[in-house]
Amino acid sequence: MSRILTVSVGRPREAAWAGIGRTSIDKTAVHGPVRVGRLGLDGDEVSDTVHHGGPDQAVYAFAREDLDHWEGELGTPIADGQFGENLTTQGIDVNEAEIGERWQVGDVLLEVRSIRTPCNDFKQWMGRSGYDNRAWVRRFAELARPGPYLRVLGEGTLAAGDELSVVHRPGHGVTVSTMFRALNTDHSLLPRLLEVPDLLPRARERAEVYAAGS
Repeated sequence: MSRILTVSVGRPREAAWAGIGRTSIDKTAVHGPVRVGRLGLDGDEVSDTVHHGGPDQAVYAFAREDLDHWEGELGTPIADGQFGENLTTQGIDVNEAEIGERWQVGDVLLEVRSIRTPCNDFKQWMGRSGYDNRAWVRRFAELARPGPYLRVLGEGTLAAGDELSVVHRPGHGVTVSTMFRALNTDHSLLPRLLEVPDLLPRARERAEVYAAGS
């Protein structure tokens, strides 16, 4: 059974090392039901509103299985929420989810909408948390397993332990991993993004420009 292991939230904290002087990447696990609205989980607040947040990045999910992979790479235990995710999942390959795929968790309906792109703040956070963060952005990108950003289609509540059910899969085959590689490491995949209905406008623009010039 696919389920939510941990639900985590964070609010802006002052951090001189962060690009804008504050960050919300330091998440805390929540026990009990959490209300989820159009812009995300109650108790969770974005710091950098230029690059994060909004309806298309309302909730961030990362798989426990991928955290386990990084534990092996780094040789150090990694707690749920360490990568700044709101939902730590188990039993589903979130990176093979298709863009536009829909999940039911509790009474919340979520849609796989976009991908997380690693940044220098993420690298700094890992280093300050005691992990080997050398070339972290490159290493994270090379694996192409970033976890998805989710849009909230149906508001409600969810909690750790809730089952995660895939209730709709579009069938176009463009996955979270495909989108990440297209936008970051293998631009030859950009035309494939045009197969996604209701693709994020900025991603569609990049794909159309690439396709027109190829």
